[in-house]
Amino acid sequence: MNDNKRKRRKKDSSSVPEFEDANGENNQFQEQKPGGVKTKDLKEIITSLILLEEQEKKDQDEFAKEEEQEKLFFESNHQKKERAMLDYYSQLQDYHREADLKEGIRKRKGRANTAAAAATTLAAAVVDAAEHDAGSGNSGGGEQGDKGAKGAPQRRLWVKDRSKAWWDQCNSAEFPEEEFKKAFRMGKDTFEMICNELTSVVAKENTMLRDAVPVRQRVAVCIWRLATGEPLRLVSKRFGLGISTCHKLVLEVCSAIRTVLMPRYLQWPDEESARRIQDEYESLSGIPNVVGSMYTTHIPIIAPKISVAAYFNKRHTERNQKTSYSITVQGVVNPKGVFTDVCIGWPGSMPDDQVLEKSALFQRANQGLLNGVWIGGGSGYPLMDWVLVPYTQQHLTWTQHAFNEKIGDVQRISKDAFARLKGRWSCLQKRTEVKLQDLPVVLGACCVLHNICEIRNEEMDPELKFDLYDDEMIPEMPLRSVNAMKARDAIAHNLLHHNHAGTSFLS
Repeated sequence: MNDNKRKRRKKDSSSVPEFEDANGENNQFQEQKPGGVKTKDLKEIITSLILLEEQEKKDQDEFAKEEEQEKLFFESNHQKKERAMLDYYSQLQDYHREADLKEGIRKRKGRANTAAAAATTLAAAVVDAAEHDAGSGNSGGGEQGDKGAKGAPQRRLWVKDRSKAWWDQCNSAEFPEEEFKKAFRMGKDTFEMICNELTSVVAKENTMLRDAVPVRQRVAVCIWRLATGEPLRLVSKRFGLGISTCHKLVLEVCSAIRTVLMPRYLQWPDEESARRIQDEYESLSGIPNVVGSMYTTHIPIIAPKISVAAYFNKRHTERNQKTSYSITVQGVVNPKGVFTDVCIGWPGSMPDDQVLEKSALFQRANQGLLNGVWIGGGSGYPLMDWVLVPYTQQHLTWTQHAFNEKIGDVQRISKDAFARLKGRWSCLQKRTEVKLQDLPVVLGACCVLHNICEIRNEEMDPELKFDLYDDEMIPEMPLRSVNAMKARDAIAHNLLHHNHAGTSFLS
């Protein structure tokens, strides 16, 4: 009986198939249900999807965190740069104030030394005269002594004899008008008017030591120097004056022009003048409410002793393949090319938009004095509620392209005005001998003299034409006002709709 049971168990076990695993051991195959395999695979797929989703969410969180850190870093870096720039300009202003103070002390000491020398010379002259009187009285009697005292020449300061023949010729009434205009960039009447206006400020009285330089000669030295840009040693030979005297006269007359003539000939237009300017600009371009055309140019200078990097003009250096340093002059002109606002003296490394932010014009706009009007500018300026600039994106519509042509007509007026300014006053075309702290005064005088010539219709010699090259760089934030962007689009649409944009053949 037991043998039969063992035989049956052996027979049942032999009916189950066997397989050999990787270790060579025989394992019996265990049958599984089909439904169990599918459930297991589905769970693994769902688990994998959940893990992938969690990983993707984790990656997104990390990316957002990194992006926020980068944004905070850039904002911190921008704030540091802004603080550094403000500190630099504060130090620059302190340096200029200190330099002006030292220059004033030096001039006072110089005047004191001159006065002391004059007093010494005068005292010596008095002693010599007394000794001469005493000698004459002992040898020839009292009457001859009195005659000798009366006939004694007056002692004067020795002055080097220089020829003034060229200036005497120019100053004569027979000197031709065209030759005078070619030499001084203006006619005799305009020159005479400037001399009359400045007489009360620049005139000096004769002294016992020497005769004062006449007003006409003083003004002529300054205007000739600005017009030709000649070195002071050549100016000295032409006018028969010392080099230091010529340098002093240029600065004195330029300062007098800024004090006396600038308030009269360079000022922001009043309401009546502003309306007339708007009408002229609208008739020229079709753009309404334009009160000025704005442009920024660079004036070359010798490398300064401090803050050299601030005055380094990178764009001019790359174009000319020569190291260039400069300061900026920003100007707004009316339709006739007359300056109504100038901002002078900021370092040449600053782009146009930063120079604008530092100007008094920007402060005037922030006070609401330019509401409802436009100042046309180039692509180097940002679009703001009062600054109208061209479209700068790559692909322009026909409307935008037509608008750019019209705003270009507005900007061309200021660019041409600066070209005439530099052409008329050649000292602005090359590096000058004037010190950096004195340059704003000289440049301001050039702008005032330009206005006088433009107002009095002084035509410029075509040979003096100057080609202006100033690189415009699109600002980091070209659009600073949504309202201005909508207003510009409306102006562009109206120009096209009213056939002011040169597209009448499409209608």
